[in-house]
Amino acid sequence: MPDEIVKPAAFKESAVHEISDWIIESSLNGIGADMLIKGFCERLNAAGLPMDRCSVAMSFLHPMFRAFSVNWSTDRGVQRNRFPHAGAQTDAWKKSPFKAMLDSDDHDIRLRIKDGEGMRFSVIPELKERGFTDYYTTITSFTWPQSKARSFLDGSMSSWATKHPDGFDDSHIEALRRLIPRLGLGLKIYAREATTHNVVSAYLGNHAGSRVLDGQFKLGDGDEINAAIWFSDLRGSTEAADRMPAELFLTRLNRYFQCTAGAVMDHGGEVLRFIGDAVLAIFPISGPGGAERAARMAISAARDAIRRIEEDNKKPPDDDPEPLDFGLGLHMGDVYYGNIGVVDRVEFSVIGHTANEAARLQDLTKELHRTVIVSDSFASVATEDWEAMGSYQLRGVAEPQPIYAMKIEGD
Repeated sequence: MPDEIVKPAAFKESAVHEISDWIIESSLNGIGADMLIKGFCERLNAAGLPMDRCSVAMSFLHPMFRAFSVNWSTDRGVQRNRFPHAGAQTDAWKKSPFKAMLDSDDHDIRLRIKDGEGMRFSVIPELKERGFTDYYTTITSFTWPQSKARSFLDGSMSSWATKHPDGFDDSHIEALRRLIPRLGLGLKIYAREATTHNVVSAYLGNHAGSRVLDGQFKLGDGDEINAAIWFSDLRGSTEAADRMPAELFLTRLNRYFQCTAGAVMDHGGEVLRFIGDAVLAIFPISGPGGAERAARMAISAARDAIRRIEEDNKKPPDDDPEPLDFGLGLHMGDVYYGNIGVVDRVEFSVIGHTANEAARLQDLTKELHRTVIVSDSFASVATEDWEAMGSYQLRGVAEPQPIYAMKIEGD
């Protein structure tokens, strides 16, 4: 005789309060979205609400992505996805319950899969094939009025599904309608904190952004640090800016920044400033052997930047066929790393003669017709077959300095 199917118990009021308390406590303690959603679903199951799958999607401010989603299921665990700004609307999205809610005045949709409901949505046949019997989806707005939240997608969209033969009962749906807004509060806290970190990191860099978020944002806050300094500049930018439409020149700048600043970040450096068409970055020195390690990282970034420029020049845009070219100065020494500016407008950057000398080294790349020029202090700690260029007087430096060039094919 087959096992008797046990109907799920009605959801108790006490469980609503217990899960609500857990959401508040966890959110105040800084829980991430993944663990918040996973813990929420596990507590629903423990309290008698049969939950086998959920998907939560929400927008956030990020330079590359417009939204992210967290999916949880009993058989697949937690999965996370991010969606780029330029991403096209897929057929799955156009035929999804989420899209249907955004296009209507519906706040939620209930689909009894076991009764054949919702087959017009692309996700439902797939869920039915996997054994799901009931589906509930809703929008939680983070802004009032809700119409404004929807237009800016300021909120979360979530779906909840079960494989229990009887699906959800009325007490389960009522519990979800009460608990999901509380979950939304925790997600809103997470999204706002993530947005703050994303914005600060995008404009200041990860390291400087973390320092600012840790409280080092007053004028004059900072430290003296030892670092390898990177200063690169786009060649021919003044002439290009004069003859190009502004939008096309901006695209050209961003291609160059992707090659140079992108290489810096991919090799462990910290981009501090974009000064017109120049990139100011550092590779901080710490611990035994730190100077050699920082120099090695800077050299790797330099060679990667050159490779990226060469690759870009092989397939330039049709409306900007002129090749990209740049010069780079690498230096090493002490800099003051902190906030400069005025009380109402500060900037996290590096100041000091070492940073200025890195810029002067970059200027020499034009005179010496070399792509990468380094100082004696940099070359002395870096294992590289340097080409000695002689001694040169750098503006602001009392004595002539030995200068070296990185040997690059084509220079």
